[in-house]
Amino acid sequence: MTVTGRMIIAGESVAGTGAAVRAVDPSTGEELDPAFAHGTGADVERACAAAWEAFGAYRALAAGARADFLDRIAANIEAVGDELVERAHAESGLPVARLTGERGRTTGQLRMFATLVRDGNVEIPRIDPAQPDRTPPRADIRQREVPLGPVAVFGASNFPLAFSVAGGDTASALAAGCPVVVKGHDAHPGTSELVGRAIADAVAESGLPTGTFSLLFGYGPDLGTALVSDRRIRAVGFTGSRQGGLALVAAAQARPRPIPVYAEMSSTNPVFLLPGALAERAGDIGAAFVGSLTLGAGQFCTNPGIIIGVDGPDLQRFVDAATEAISGSGAATMLTPGIADAYASGVTRLAGHEGVEVVAQGPEQERPITCRPVLFATDADRFVGDEALQQEVFGSAGIVVRCKDVDQLHAVADALEGQLTATVHTGPGDERLAADLLPALELLAGRVLFNGWPTGVEVGHAMVHGGPFPSTSDSRTTSVGTRAVERFLRPVAYQDVPAELLPSAIADGNPDGLLRRVDGVPGKH
Repeated sequence: MTVTGRMIIAGESVAGTGAAVRAVDPSTGEELDPAFAHGTGADVERACAAAWEAFGAYRALAAGARADFLDRIAANIEAVGDELVERAHAESGLPVARLTGERGRTTGQLRMFATLVRDGNVEIPRIDPAQPDRTPPRADIRQREVPLGPVAVFGASNFPLAFSVAGGDTASALAAGCPVVVKGHDAHPGTSELVGRAIADAVAESGLPTGTFSLLFGYGPDLGTALVSDRRIRAVGFTGSRQGGLALVAAAQARPRPIPVYAEMSSTNPVFLLPGALAERAGDIGAAFVGSLTLGAGQFCTNPGIIIGVDGPDLQRFVDAATEAISGSGAATMLTPGIADAYASGVTRLAGHEGVEVVAQGPEQERPITCRPVLFATDADRFVGDEALQQEVFGSAGIVVRCKDVDQLHAVADALEGQLTATVHTGPGDERLAADLLPALELLAGRVLFNGWPTGVEVGHAMVHGGPFPSTSDSRTTSVGTRAVERFLRPVAYQDVPAELLPSAIADGNPDGLLRRVDGVPGKH
């Protein structure tokens, strides 16, 4: 499959007429062919019109056919073969082994949603049968979920497969019955085109309306804003910077009919080291922390960036072990020149901040577009009183917060912004402190984990990849796992609707064999 540098609008290959961009190989700094010309407002209009036209037929598609479509997308992505991983490697600098695993995650989550749809587990319909003899009488009321409408998805820079064109946002939106218009990321346009064509081929092979999927390229403040502002787009999925996410939220709220934006933005993923854990294994924790901090050059959404512990010899043993590990960590390639520049600026800002100490830094490298890992330290009073110290530096930069006592552990937890994750390391004697800390962490983060590291997000039924602002724009949702489909559905109640007009999900006799709640009692009735 040859990369052509073209967009895909309702099944057609379309050349953009805007500014031309090329991906950059971050390991060499060299530009890659072909050039991709950005789309215009006319392309947004065409893609959104096609998506709206497709919506009625696609949302009415039988569950089995929709599931088969998701499975076909997964198979088509796999059929692209090594070319896909090689192109993603050239455009991102990410290791081939990592990208091979990410491709598996991408196809795996598509198949996970296919199974969810096929088994009728996207929702649990509710039925409250009529009670005409009650005083006052109760009407027959039935509830099911309906898809919102076409969804705009923005590809992420740090996951060119699993959070991009066919990533979790697209997979869950399609599973919900929503057509998708993707804005591909300029960092990996060739990868985006290859995956986009795999989806477009699946649309054609499944006999679906061509507007079920489109792929556009363009400048975010122009084409991206136009996409979110289009009256036919009914929800947005985004993974990226806080600045970019908030711009989309503002555009969506400025519409005559505002729409939800599910934006994953910034998270520093704090780690609380309790006294018993430090006394028992401070050195091991220090070395393991650096492994998680530097994984993927610190460009995961969940790399731990803040370590909080009570000051003393045990915390110092942690710092010494982390220092040794960082000193032996080479600089890693970052995704884009812009991300590398932002990382360098963030490190310089913290290094020059009053009351912040540079504890350790990895060896210098002459290669371009790299991330040199660094560890800072400060005290809890200064950290709590200065929001600038709490801001994310996207890359392998961490800061140790030294607390006077366990009360300051709670003060730091209360001062932090919303997070995707919060981690606690415990040891002998930490049980009471951990129990006291847990309620605060439930309010702080979408995922709380003990005695592990937050990098590595399992794709399953129980996972939550979300959290309070600014980690996401809506803390009630997740972008990973089967509950992600809920973002693109809304409940509708049907009161005294004639039996012959009822959708099958809430019809008498349960023709779809779904798990339903009848008078609050779950069962297949």
